[in-house]
Amino acid sequence: MLKRLSGIIEQAWRGGASRSSSAPGRSPRQPFFSRLRAKYDAANTTLDNMKHWARADGLSSAAANSPDVRRTLRNRSRYEVANNSYARGITLTLANDVVGTGPRLQMLTPDDAANRFVEAEFFAWAEAVGLAEKLRTMRLARVSDGESFGLLTSNERVDATVKLDVRLIEADQVASPTLVADRTRYIDGIQFDTDGNPLSYDVLREHPGDVTFTIDEEFDTVPATAVLHYFRCDRPGQIRGIPDITPALPLFAQLRRFTLAVLAAAETAADFAGILYTDAPANGEADAAEPFEPIELEKRMLLTMPGGWKMAQMRSEQPSTTYAEFKKEILNEIARCLNMPFNVAAGNSSGYNYASGRLDHQTYFKSIRVEQTQLARVVLDRVLSAWLREAILIEGYLPNSLRTLDSTFEHQWFWDGHEHVDPAKEANAQKIRLSNHTTTLAIEFARQGRDWETELKQRAKEVSLMRELGLSASDETETNPSTKVTEDNAEDTARAA
Repeated sequence: MLKRLSGIIEQAWRGGASRSSSAPGRSPRQPFFSRLRAKYDAANTTLDNMKHWARADGLSSAAANSPDVRRTLRNRSRYEVANNSYARGITLTLANDVVGTGPRLQMLTPDDAANRFVEAEFFAWAEAVGLAEKLRTMRLARVSDGESFGLLTSNERVDATVKLDVRLIEADQVASPTLVADRTRYIDGIQFDTDGNPLSYDVLREHPGDVTFTIDEEFDTVPATAVLHYFRCDRPGQIRGIPDITPALPLFAQLRRFTLAVLAAAETAADFAGILYTDAPANGEADAAEPFEPIELEKRMLLTMPGGWKMAQMRSEQPSTTYAEFKKEILNEIARCLNMPFNVAAGNSSGYNYASGRLDHQTYFKSIRVEQTQLARVVLDRVLSAWLREAILIEGYLPNSLRTLDSTFEHQWFWDGHEHVDPAKEANAQKIRLSNHTTTLAIEFARQGRDWETELKQRAKEVSLMRELGLSASDETETNPSTKVTEDNAEDTARAA
């Protein structure tokens, strides 16, 4: 058999070589069977996978995320977030972890005095306009709406020197009015240039869901420089966002249906105090009893049954032992599309030990850092640039070193740090990293969302005051050198159990 197969292959190779030698531009030694293409099982359509892949299409990102599709996804996502406790909690947790109490600005220009002035003034302005609350709202909207828009406007009622304000609008208001749908390079309410950069946004003056919304579709064309468009781009060429929980929407529905079905079964079993039944055959010797007739029972009374009949309680089969496991798996799958571990999504770490909890959080915290970087680039940097440009126009407000529009204004943003599960272990690990010169104070303070220069200056003031008062400063005391950084997983596991 092997000899026969070898002969067939050799004959095919020689035949291919002879045919290819007469064809121009082809190597005379190229075998005939080298032109065969490899196949992928996933590319084959069979009776088994035909229905599964029936909805697959080749639409572009703009066509796949059409206004009708996004409207349906927004409505369903908003419904789940509004009515599903898990969806609401996951959304709030994500927004709180990404934004926290709000970002803090650190200017990095050569003028230290000017840096401190801008940082203080920008912080006061951010508090006046509620920037942290608006950032959290934008992150909440991205989960349920897929995107969020902010308009850089002027608000005279802002209690700050700079009257800049950020006005948030829902994604429904950025749409293509019917009267301007024939523009070139105009998609879904956004006008683009030849390079694909947004030039302007059409914003409806009234929300399409308002009871006062009219058919006139009055709108304002806002330049792109005054619009903050925050969404996650999943495909090249994507211009509008879809809800972050889109893959989990069917799972939320399944979770609620399963919970309601289990509750209904348990209630049905509990509604019946007892059931009369007989072991006698049909038409056997037993007293007559009306089927399905309810019988009122008195509490703590001894009862006699009709002849041939017995009483039994209806056995409750729900909730079964798999109820909790099913909900756990569904929640785990729901949280995965948000890069959120199960214990964070469920708010329950009873099944975790110390090591596994930290391991699951690593991926989540990395995702948070990625989102904070995008939020800083798309929203905060543009807000700071607009704030500085308006501040420069105010006579005598900014220091002279910053009174130029050509400056780069180097800066960075600090976010809230994440609390460690075991502060003692983290403090010891931090001490070893500093002693080994594998980290810096700037890095360690940045992990906590704090500015190292500000903290050191504050610490110096405290130590100086303690010395004046005759108190012992902790900086001058030696900590126990025998302290080791270990993670006793066995002990943690036993403690969690």
